[in-house]
Amino acid sequence: MRIIMLGAPGAGKGTQAKKIADKYQLPHISTGDIFRANIKNETEIGLKAKEYMDKGLLVPDQVVVDLVADRLLNDDCKKGYILDGFPRTTPQAIALDEAVESIDYAINIEVPDSEILNRMSGRRVCLSCGATYHIESNPTKEEGTCDVCGSEVVQRDDDQEETVIKRLSVYHEQTQPLIDYYSEKGIVVNVDGTKIMDDVTEDIIKILGA
Repeated sequence: MRIIMLGAPGAGKGTQAKKIADKYQLPHISTGDIFRANIKNETEIGLKAKEYMDKGLLVPDQVVVDLVADRLLNDDCKKGYILDGFPRTTPQAIALDEAVESIDYAINIEVPDSEILNRMSGRRVCLSCGATYHIESNPTKEEGTCDVCGSEVVQRDDDQEETVIKRLSVYHEQTQPLIDYYSEKGIVVNVDGTKIMDDVTEDIIKILGA
């Protein structure tokens, strides 16, 4: 199975991608991991991407596609894979289609913007051990203090309300058209991401088959 995970930031697509990857023994592939691996190994494509990143520039679509396509040639991808965080734009999707075999499923995790805003702006993270909390659904026992290690918990910059609103705006402008692109191919499957995490996973498994 060749799967792409779609959904706004905070919709839970990364979490679901990992759970589905474990269930079906498929590689969970994120562009961040690919970039880090290629830069660390100083591959030709990795060094090319690093040139742009060092200048604070966006890596061009074709370089990103080349990196992903190269990763998908590995033996562990022969039975399929789950792409998380790529493609982000329609041009990337078109380039991916030209570079690899067709995608089987585009799983779109639907969560209203209002809930995403609540989820992300209410999130708090421990600076020491990385434990995560939510001021409403999973608060710390003592305000501002991690239950696990006793260190300070804070709101990350990218979880601040103004930042979340900007990220959602970028998503709707650039990434949501992917849903239309893959809908035309008849492979989009919409999943209700407002349910509890395990129920969302079960809904995806029902779609993919046991």
